[in-house]
Amino acid sequence: MSDSVRKDRRPAVLLTATTWWPLSARLAVRFIHHGCDVSALCPRGHALQHVSGIGTIYPYLGRDSAAALKRAIVAATPDFIIPCDDRAVWQLHELYGTESGLRDVLERSLGAAEHFETLRSRVHLLEVAQRLGVRVPRTASVGSEHEIRAWFTAFPGAAVMKLDGTSGGHGVEIVRNSDQALAAWRRFTKSAPIGRAWKRWIINRDPLAFWRDGKQTACVSVQEYIPGQAANAMLACWRGQVLGMVSVDVLSTQGTTGASTIVRIVHNSEIAHVARTLAQTLGLSGFFGLDFILHQETKAPFLIELNARCTQLGHLVLPEKGDLASPICAKLGAGLTAKPDSPIQSDVVAFFPQALIWSSNSPHLATATYDVPWGEQRLLQELLLDPWPDRIWLTRLYHRFRGGQQEPPRKLQDYLRQMGEPNTQSHG
Repeated sequence: MSDSVRKDRRPAVLLTATTWWPLSARLAVRFIHHGCDVSALCPRGHALQHVSGIGTIYPYLGRDSAAALKRAIVAATPDFIIPCDDRAVWQLHELYGTESGLRDVLERSLGAAEHFETLRSRVHLLEVAQRLGVRVPRTASVGSEHEIRAWFTAFPGAAVMKLDGTSGGHGVEIVRNSDQALAAWRRFTKSAPIGRAWKRWIINRDPLAFWRDGKQTACVSVQEYIPGQAANAMLACWRGQVLGMVSVDVLSTQGTTGASTIVRIVHNSEIAHVARTLAQTLGLSGFFGLDFILHQETKAPFLIELNARCTQLGHLVLPEKGDLASPICAKLGAGLTAKPDSPIQSDVVAFFPQALIWSSNSPHLATATYDVPWGEQRLLQELLLDPWPDRIWLTRLYHRFRGGQQEPPRKLQDYLRQMGEPNTQSHG
């Protein structure tokens, strides 16, 4: 893997996003702040289009999303690529196998290709971690009714069923016995209806609706349920070295298994050791997320997952430490910016807009730093709205006939007026 980056221009960074998660836009703001030329490949109506100072927005044209990804990389000639969701990672892994001319930038951005397969498998990743001495819950692949019943005979009690290739809390279900586990397994492995892809394309505006990951099978695993509090860490890595890390205890989430909405920034020496160990062993480069459970009695961290992508911690500016974009930019040769940073004012952070949608009644909001991009007014106004696919008339009509909302109703304008600007970050 070559570290050579052209010095005749500012570092070029390409973000790739297949979902409407706001984390990609927030991270783009930080890379622009640090002096990078930032472009993006994203679906129509994405929040990335509302970031000030962003360069070319490459669209997904037609149903061949893999071809759109290759076109964007060839056109942007990036020094560094940032996948902002799991499917963006898997497509880049696939591209590494077919496009030898892009392998240098892909390994610089993603890490050692020999470990790509490990990163794709929840079970294999935890097996590697356990061999390294990392504390993990018992986990096994299950492919039949017999294997599921055998697990619950050996380990009665609650467990977590997980489907590889899923994220954001989807494909994860807590079960209490073998019957519930079997029901979850059947749902996870059930063949999708013929019209599912067309629904995702027309209604959800999913740019990867017709993409089939040739390496991703419907691998289901069962994992020992660890009672306790969730904790996350995001790493900035370069050739197996951890350049920076943000660790948090999770205070509130989107539902039982969804993403965090309110977190407390902490330092956990064992989590930091796990991060360094995994980064070195797997040759990690770029951004990665680690998910843990802190046992409710011992507070010992159990590693439960690794996300081979950036998470929503990457843009947070911490006192005396800065953000996670900064050390990557330094490796890319970005110049120092004269614009000062405004660090967060509290160790409790409420993610905007997620915390105000999902956790508006949480007592933690009273002391939290609201993660509002006051310095990015166009982006702020966009985040006050529903994601673009949910705003088009066809999607609204579809959900009206199907019944119900997929998310709690938004009242973000009211919340924004109530919170005011003082208890927030002033940057994007």
